[in-house]
Formats: sequence, C-alpha cells, structure tokens
Amino acid sequence: MIKQLLLIIDVQQDLMEGNDTEPPVFLKDQLISNVNIVIEKAHKENIPVVFVRDLDVAGGKGEGFEVHRNIHVPEDARFFNKSATNAFYGTGLLEYVKAEEFNHLIIMGCETQHCIDSAVRTATINGMDVTLVRDGHSTKGNEVLSGEQIIRHHNTTLHGYYNVDHFSVVRNSNEDLFIPTHDNYR
Repeated sequence: MIKQLLLIIDVQQDLMEGNDTEPPVFLKDQLISNVNIVIEKAHKENIPVVFVRDLDVAGGKGEGFEVHRNIHVPEDARFFNKSATNAFYGTGLLEYVKAEEFNHLIIMGCETQHCIDSAVRTATINGMDVTLVRDGHSTKGNEVLSGEQIIRHHNTTLHGYYNVDHFSVVRNSNEDLFIPTHDNYR
C-alpha cells in the first residue's frame, strides 16, 4: 500500500525573499505558486503536509523564520525544525515518517543543492520512493553556477537516482504527483 507525504523544506520568509546581503531565490514567485498548487492537491487527496524550517534562517525566530507569508499552510500541517542541511538529521522527521509508514515522499522547497538534494538521497536510503517536484524547488545560486543551472542540474541528476529498491523521479507540479510512477521504472 502506498502511503504518501508532502514534504516542504525551508520555504521561509527571509530565505526566499533575501535581504541586504543575500538575493532572493530564483523564480521565487513561481515557486510560491507551485507550492500552493501542490498543497491544494495534497489537501484534496488527504495527503499530510510537513514543513521543515531551518533554525539558521532569521536566527530561528520571528517572521523571517516562518513559512513565507504567501504560502497557504494547512491548519493540520506538522512542523520540524532543523539545525543541519539534512532535514532528517536530529529533527524527529525520520522517526515520524517511519512510524507513520510513509513510503512515498513528494519533496519541494529550498535550497536545491543543499537541503533538497540531501532530503531526496536520505529518503531513498531509508526505504522511500521520492517524487521531486521539478518546478517546486529553488536556490539563490552561488559563485560557480546560477540558480537556474543548479536547478536544471539537480532535476537531471536526481531523476532516476536510486538506492537499490527505492529511487526518485522528477515531475512537474501540474502532473498527478500523488499517483506515483516509480513502478513504471522498476
């Protein structure tokens, strides 16, 4: 039986908007729109939604730390706070996912090359299939690659990424994300 969870990582106000020293994430408004689209789909399918927040953003407090004000957070959403790049490390998230027996995670959020990458890989290592939302993650970029290049690279690299029995596929937000396609590739 497939048991699914929508996992949204680090879509926090200050991280997404940027500040005096950091730029906003690439295509921020599109990301917010796509996150809201997928949250609405999850709601219609009765799929639980979990948000992970990074304690380094805005010092772990205040409006800057919270989920972006334009994201429609479901009333019953769960929250986990992290102090490492990996959303599963030291947060209780992995224990929650295992206890609830989720075996398909739909992942969205920020930043692509850090927290999104590690979440996809950690989930597959721990016995879950992953759908990474192609137009549902973003980054600011860095001194080597633009945000767009990093996103394109990870969408290519993580599509078909596997750990023997479990792997990730990359799909667009307008697809039926809660109808997993992993068995088409096994």
